Amino acid sequence: MAPPRPRLTRSESLHQQVARNIRNDIEAGVLRDGDTLPSTRELADQWGVSVFTISEAMKVLADEGLVVSKSRSKRIVHAPDQAAAGRVRLEKPHVVLVGGYAGSGKTELGRILARETGWPMLDKDTLTRPVVEGALELLGRSPHDRESETYVQHIRPREYEALIAAANENVECGTSVIVTAPFIREFNDSAWINRTQAYFTSIGAITTVVWVYCDAETMRTYVRHRGAARDAAKLADWPAYMDIVNLDFRPEAPHLVIDNSASSRPLQEQAKELLKTVFSSQGES
Repeated sequence: MAPPRPRLTRSESLHQQVARNIRNDIEAGVLRDGDTLPSTRELADQWGVSVFTISEAMKVLADEGLVVSKSRSKRIVHAPDQAAAGRVRLEKPHVVLVGGYAGSGKTELGRILARETGWPMLDKDTLTRPVVEGALELLGRSPHDRESETYVQHIRPREYEALIAAANENVECGTSVIVTAPFIREFNDSAWINRTQAYFTSIGAITTVVWVYCDAETMRTYVRHRGAARDAAKLADWPAYMDIVNLDFRPEAPHLVIDNSASSRPLQEQAKELLKTVFSSQGES
């Protein structure tokens, strides 16, 4: 059975929040066409809401054609377009750098973009976590440490070096790529952005910088939702963590902003608009 879901916020009706999260999982390919959803009671337990709330969420998804009821207790994901998503090949490879604070939804956005385009998605944590955790243990630190000077000064720079090197290798093969990471320090450093963009330009690629904004309340919900051990310190004292988070932060370069707050437009709509901007930069439609 899946672990209990986090308590939802009150900035949006509960059933709409449940529906939005399941919709995002379908669009990102976490839930696949034909998958059977847990029962109403199981979903209610996971999300910490009533069975009525889950039933209302299922009505929303059914009206959108994303969920089909096979019986009173069995609901199937209906997303036939998932398999139809083809690879988008551009005249010039494109690098989409997606940044944002923990729990902002940058990885979720990256998955949606990857599904829409067929481009590889390079997520910092997915690519580097096993090596980072092993290195931290060898240095006598917790494998979940992301705050100490040991991590910040000695390990973090290597994570980003590896991430950009993986993006470079794809671009050199003529392949567009989606790169997701916090990029807090990097996007605050105009020299880093200029160097990175200049390098990609030198090998024939176009770079788009994307910042994923999320309000504090929604961010906390997302952080609790993913249940990552590396977030324990943040959740243990959320107010203290938010004291070091600048919600007004934006990259020191031309960029696009995606608003993934609970009150914002669906992430899928914003992702498609983002891709239109990317394609228009090369005359694609």
